[in-house]
Parts: sequence; structure tokens; C-alpha cells
Amino acid sequence: MSAVPIAPRGGWRIVAGKEFADHLLSVRFYILLIILGLAAGVPLFLAAEQIRSLASQVSGAQAVFLALFVIGPQDVSIFNLNVTVQSFVALAAPLLGIAFAFDAVNGERAEGTLPRLVSQPIHRDDIINGKFTAALAVIALVLVAVVAIIAGVGLLRLGIVPEWSEVVRLVLWLGVTVVYVSLWLAFGLLLSVVVRRAATSALVGFGVWMLIAMFGQFIANLLLAFIAPLSAGLTADQAIATLQLRAFILRLLPTTLYNEASVVLLNPSLTQSSSPATIGQAIQAQQQIPTLLSLDQSLLLVWPQVVVLLALTVLCFAAAYVRFMREEVRA
Repeated sequence: MSAVPIAPRGGWRIVAGKEFADHLLSVRFYILLIILGLAAGVPLFLAAEQIRSLASQVSGAQAVFLALFVIGPQDVSIFNLNVTVQSFVALAAPLLGIAFAFDAVNGERAEGTLPRLVSQPIHRDDIINGKFTAALAVIALVLVAVVAIIAGVGLLRLGIVPEWSEVVRLVLWLGVTVVYVSLWLAFGLLLSVVVRRAATSALVGFGVWMLIAMFGQFIANLLLAFIAPLSAGLTADQAIATLQLRAFILRLLPTTLYNEASVVLLNPSLTQSSSPATIGQAIQAQQQIPTLLSLDQSLLLVWPQVVVLLALTVLCFAAAYVRFMREEVRA
């Protein structure tokens, strides 16, 4: 009587280790690393002189090092985004999530290796958990490498030395960026489970990214012009209610949530993540004395955006998880 193989308790680590090694040796990894590096390096190069002049003018001031990520060349914008390192990372980072996940499951199915993988002495959920973990680890490695290069440029070429508070803010921003990318990674994983062909899932994923990241605010503002138009005949309360509705709808976009969290973490002088929602808040904002927020105060401003991004990530991953667990795999 043959013994039934027992699935190892850490089967997802085995899958994750194999996937991580495959990703590091793939051409896709180096191409995406170059794309993200250019996306972050070009605005830094264009704004180098402006950042250097800023550093010399405010020598001894706080949060100068963070200017590397939030300052870009003047009078230049793309898709209503300022050409800064932060905005380019927000635009290009989702490509990492989709690119490393759109063929995670349907690619195995097309090559005929999925039945063999499922038949291994591991739990089925270890497969999807390991693939998600490996892709997220590779993406985090890419982001850390790009941010380290930018920080090195600031140290060597511009002579900007960071303070500990700035380093902590940069690490937290990097963590929020990983959460933001994990949302697109979970979305790409969902597509790879639902859509049979990898090419189709890639087209859908990159199409949704382009629609949301590049044209999301334009489409939302176009719809809001019909749903909640701002006209001269509105009272003060009606105008405030309309602005609140507009802000709520724009916050349905993950790009808006990420940008609001990023600018607050990278710019301690911001005391709110969005425009004032009431007249009282607008008056208070005008009367405030310019100051730099502490780290805990900035975290209080951005935690709602981070929680929503985490919730969206969990929803996408849960949908992919349930669909994969219920899917019939035939040899």
C-alpha cells in the first residue's frame, strides 16, 4: 500500500522561490527595470538645475532631500501630471504589477504545466499565494533599486544629504507605492485566472491601466460636468455639496488615492491631502501659518487612502483566489 504524499506546510515558499528566480532571470524583469528607471530618472535629470538652486537657496532647511521626488521642470506637464519622479512612478509603476501577473495562471495553462503543478504535493492555494508573493517581491526589489539610485544621485551630484525623518518618509512612501502596485498585481492575477489567453489578459490589463492612469481624471471630470455641474447660480451650500461629490468620485480612482497619499508623505508642508470641502476649512487653510507637519500628523492624513488601497487589493486578490480554487484543471 503506497503512502499518500503529505503537502508541506510552507508550499507557497517553494512556489515563490521558483517564481522569484524565474522573474529575476527573465528579459521582462530587465526591460521593466529600465522603463521604470527612465520614468523616474528623466524628470530628475530635467529638474536637476532647479533642485540644485533650491538646495543652495535653502541650505540648512528641512525636507530638501524630498524635493528630489516632488520637484520637476517648470511649465511641463503630461496628462495633467507634473513631470516629477513621484508622478512618473505613479504612472509607470502599475505596469510592473500587470506585467508580472497577466500570464501567471493562463500562461501555465497554455504551456500545459498547470495540471502538473496542481498535481504536486502542495495545496492548490500555495500556487496562487506563491506567485503573488514572488511577483510582489520582485516589484519591491525594482522599486527599492530605482529609489536608491535617485537618492544616490541626490547625494553625489547635487550634494543633498537627507535627515533621518526624510529617510523614514521616503521608506513609508516606498511602502505605499508597493501597496499601490500590489493592487494592479492582484488585478493582473485576476485577469490571468479569468481570461484564458495571456495576450487577451495583457490587452485588457494594459487597456484598463491606460484608461484609469492616463484618462481617468479626464473621463471623471467629463461625467461630473453632466452629473454635478458647477454654475454661477448655485448657493454656497450647493457649491460645497457639488465639490464634495466631485472629490468623492475622483477618489474612486486608485491613482487619485495614491497621489494624495504620496504628496503628503513627500511634502511635509502640506496640511491636507485634498482641497477644502467646506468654507470653514478653506478659511482655516488660508489662516494657517506655514509649517512642516510631523511624521505622525502626515500619517493621520493619508491613512484613509492607504486603507482603501489595501481594501481594493484584498478584494481583487480574493476574487482571483476564489476563482482559482474553484477552477477545474484537466490534464
